[in-house]
Amino acid sequence: MNPLRSLLLRASQSSWLARRAPTWPFARRAVRKFLPGETLAEALDAAGRLAQGGIGAVLTELGENVTTLPQAEQVAAGYRAAIDESARRGLDAEPSIKLTHLGLDIRRDACETLTLELAAHAAQRNTTLWIDMEGSVYTDVTIAIFRKVQARIPRVGLALQAYLRRTPQDLGELLPLHPTIRLVKGAYAEPRTIAYPQKRAVDLQYFALARTLLEARAAGQPVRLVCGTHDLALIERIQGAAGTLGVPRDGWEVHMLYGVRNEDLRRLVGRGHRARVLISYGSAWFAWYLRRLAERPANLWFIARSLLA
Repeated sequence: MNPLRSLLLRASQSSWLARRAPTWPFARRAVRKFLPGETLAEALDAAGRLAQGGIGAVLTELGENVTTLPQAEQVAAGYRAAIDESARRGLDAEPSIKLTHLGLDIRRDACETLTLELAAHAAQRNTTLWIDMEGSVYTDVTIAIFRKVQARIPRVGLALQAYLRRTPQDLGELLPLHPTIRLVKGAYAEPRTIAYPQKRAVDLQYFALARTLLEARAAGQPVRLVCGTHDLALIERIQGAAGTLGVPRDGWEVHMLYGVRNEDLRRLVGRGHRARVLISYGSAWFAWYLRRLAERPANLWFIARSLLA
């Protein structure tokens, strides 16, 4: 693993930095590249601006590993409000949750209930609830909860991480469910025995996973493939495979983070791709921000600019 990436991932796990960094003005300036604001209203305003260019949104409130059930219930209430306000504004905005943010560490049954309720609420508003993937210790339980919710509410999606060695088997076992899948490369510090450390290996597995879903789509299965990546070369390679298989450009999607490759995403939309931007909001942004930097350490120059501002 790149030493700088490794350093950033270790720093993202520091509770000391998580408490102090949000109070540093330069850190708050730097994070605004990826965060339109800490409030839901600011996230929805950003989604509205993107909608003018034909780009949808995915909304996620930052936070993980709550320690009490009232905190988890408050998070769920916030997502219900986000779903309702998105519908009121006429926005195509899909919510994306983390299970530890809904109390998975406290009581699995309570987390399952909250997730099922949110999936049902989203479906009533004609939108999809995404279940994000966290560190590898949560992979099994996240997939299990996805299966349980999807059996009741089909309109629910799951993120799968291409850097995990186990993911091809996970995808193979999920395919009979005709799932909605967002492929991401992965942004947590994992040992080599669990995750591929080299970018080339991750890219190869990502492409293979995408092709598996495209083949299912070409065979008439109602799967939904979302490629959550900023890697333009990888996107082009996947587009080539889709063309060969007869899957049209609007038969799969590209999702990118807010503030990253905005112009490239607009060009993809102009070429007929379906696209969304993941818009994060909330005050618990420190660990998330460092994981974003670890995905592309070149973004550190934005921190340097903020220090000099």
